[in-house]
Amino acid sequence: MSKTKKLRPHELIAQSGAGRRVAQSPELVVLGPALCGMLLTGYLTYVALRGGTPAFCSAESACDLIQHSRWSSLLGLPLALWGFVVYGLLAANAWRLPARLVRWRRLWLLAWFGLAVSLYMTLVAWLQLDAFCTWCLLSLALMAAIFIRVSLNRPKSAPGTEWRHWLTYCGVATLVTLGGLQLYYSDMLAPREDPQLQALASHLQRSGAKFYGTFWCPTCQEQKRLFGTSAERLPYVECTPDGRNGLVARACIEAKINRYPTWVIREQRYSQMLNIEDLTRLSRFKWRETP
Repeated sequence: MSKTKKLRPHELIAQSGAGRRVAQSPELVVLGPALCGMLLTGYLTYVALRGGTPAFCSAESACDLIQHSRWSSLLGLPLALWGFVVYGLLAANAWRLPARLVRWRRLWLLAWFGLAVSLYMTLVAWLQLDAFCTWCLLSLALMAAIFIRVSLNRPKSAPGTEWRHWLTYCGVATLVTLGGLQLYYSDMLAPREDPQLQALASHLQRSGAKFYGTFWCPTCQEQKRLFGTSAERLPYVECTPDGRNGLVARACIEAKINRYPTWVIREQRYSQMLNIEDLTRLSRFKWRETP
């Protein structure tokens, strides 16, 4: 019959301290990519707040289109800033957290939501803008690497039944989150039309003006945003209905459009974005016509 060795008080303290050090040691494999993600999203946030274009992204490139699209911000803040917060939370939890199981659950949950949102935004850019951003794909790769690493490092102490229930809750929460994003970026929550902008857009339509542009042109999208929810009333002509590399629309060829956006107002051509005052003056719109 074996005897259990009785440890002295100082030995118990030493073992206890060692256990705490192991539990609190940084997850360096997660911490590294998280810090890289913070640098990347921090840079993109800085560029977005300055209104500039990220490095290696030429004007009207796919990257520039995404950075200046309505999907590049959330609740009035650059989307990159929200990514910076997620990477920051990942780095903080990977650096110090006493209980290993609690740490793992937090890391997995953050990486799960970060990856889900990154995949959603990549899909939106592909389907809505026919564009991919190198910076965005790099962030997606970092988040995917973190998620895979954390998933493979699941502690054996994680209960199986509870884990399955937790996955279900996370799945439902993710669907609700992505559904909320889709609702936010759709026109369902858009504010009511401004009567003056509505009247101006309708006047441009009635007067025979034409607004030629493309869905991948950042300046064209900025031009539309000036009209808010009344943008649908503009006399807009999409010049690349079959995609960026597709055939140019016949109407644009006949009008000899080679720059976007291009306005044709009262037989005069303006190959630039026009503000509300210019459109009012050039189209001879009278504000008293506003209902």
